[in-house]
Amino acid sequence: MNTISSEWTKFWSVRSTWWCLISGLFLMLAYSGALGLAANAGVERSMAPHAVVAGAAFYLTQFAVVALATLFITSEYASGSIRSTLQWVPVRNRVLAAKSAVLLPVLFGYGVLNTLAGVAISAPLIPDRDSSVGEVLATSAGMGGYFALLGLLCLGLGTALRSTAGTIVTVFVLLVMIPMFAGSLGGEDIVNYFPGFAGVNAMVTSGQPNPIFGGVSPYAPWVGIALCMAWAAAGLVTGSTVLRRRDA
Repeated sequence: MNTISSEWTKFWSVRSTWWCLISGLFLMLAYSGALGLAANAGVERSMAPHAVVAGAAFYLTQFAVVALATLFITSEYASGSIRSTLQWVPVRNRVLAAKSAVLLPVLFGYGVLNTLAGVAISAPLIPDRDSSVGEVLATSAGMGGYFALLGLLCLGLGTALRSTAGTIVTVFVLLVMIPMFAGSLGGEDIVNYFPGFAGVNAMVTSGQPNPIFGGVSPYAPWVGIALCMAWAAAGLVTGSTVLRRRDA
């Protein structure tokens, strides 16, 4: 419990945390507002507000989450403070578990907040397309779960790579570049099983089109969360293995 308290204090005591959270929310509001205005003016096809915020999460806000979760571990390697951390908590996996315990509730709540903020700004601008309360709640839960699990994936990879730039580039390639490359080669079915697209599929109710590529998800929203859990677990296992085997 003391380890979690220490990590909680470290998390909120650095400016990068606040900058990432504020910038991610700003990007959500900017995207939702811009798409709402474009739809209102007939420039862009009209989407329901909950679909708009799911698109904003994929195209913009998730990268603020990636930066936040990555810096939570790699900044300690950059400054050398990881040595002090591991001296205070010699059981190394306990450090990773404490950081995970901090990220999970914060990023889940952040996903819910972004959903509500994005819907609040886009809904009045799209009068011909409404989102039901159930759809907004489903998107909130899906975005919260996706952001939390994406944070754990970044935490694990950051622990393994020990580099901010290396981790962010790796996650970007995993979220966007590989799925786009696979899709261009005719592997559209594979795309749904990568973390980014699985996360978006978790934000829309069954039978509704994915706001990123327009297709209907081949699985239920809870399966998308399960896929994100598998990716997060793989990242944490990788990070834990490197953390136990290498010197700080």
